[in-house]
Amino acid sequence: MKKQSSRQEDTTRNTHIDHGALTREAKEISRESRIIAQESVGNQTFEDRIRQRCSIAVGDFSMAELLRFLHDPIPSGIRALSRGSPIITDIRMVAVGIQKNGHHSPILCALDFGTELAFSQGITRTSAGFIALQEKMTDAIIVIGNAPSALLSLCSIVKERVIPALIIGTPVGFVNASESKKLLRTLPLPSISTEGTRGGTPVAVAAMNELIEIFCERRDD
Repeated sequence: MKKQSSRQEDTTRNTHIDHGALTREAKEISRESRIIAQESVGNQTFEDRIRQRCSIAVGDFSMAELLRFLHDPIPSGIRALSRGSPIITDIRMVAVGIQKNGHHSPILCALDFGTELAFSQGITRTSAGFIALQEKMTDAIIVIGNAPSALLSLCSIVKERVIPALIIGTPVGFVNASESKKLLRTLPLPSISTEGTRGGTPVAVAAMNELIEIFCERRDD
């Protein structure tokens, strides 16, 4: 398994049940899924934890090999959550999927902003939303699971010196998805992304939720 980050994280716990698993059956499914994922992916680092959860989310362990971690994204994300920094998403499905308990970060969706700008400039609503939200992006966590156009716009905004704490960029598709993630990986800031055309909302949500799990564990310890 490739390691892209500059340093290894602390050893993870041997047994882990997702925070959102509330009933006995849900906890058992979570436990069994984790055991299977740990055997396939490994369980030495926090990055492995995110690889596990993203693989479970899509039912395919090849996803673990597609994930890229640059510039210590997990510590940066933990610090942002500890500050209660905003979590900004591209679409509502991502916003709905992100775990609401265990942190105090507000969750904003780009689709709720910039509608007039989208129609006046003929750009996608997600792109316009990120343009409208750029004043809120400094030290925020950005989670893009669907829209390559939003990630391309975000990369342009970042080049103008708006610096998020972390970008999770996993847009999916055959038009600009791979290119937008390649561009993200050229930026000197913390990011989690996927190689190629694969990714999507389940991957972005899984990565964010596992980061929240790690944050909760470290805070409680």
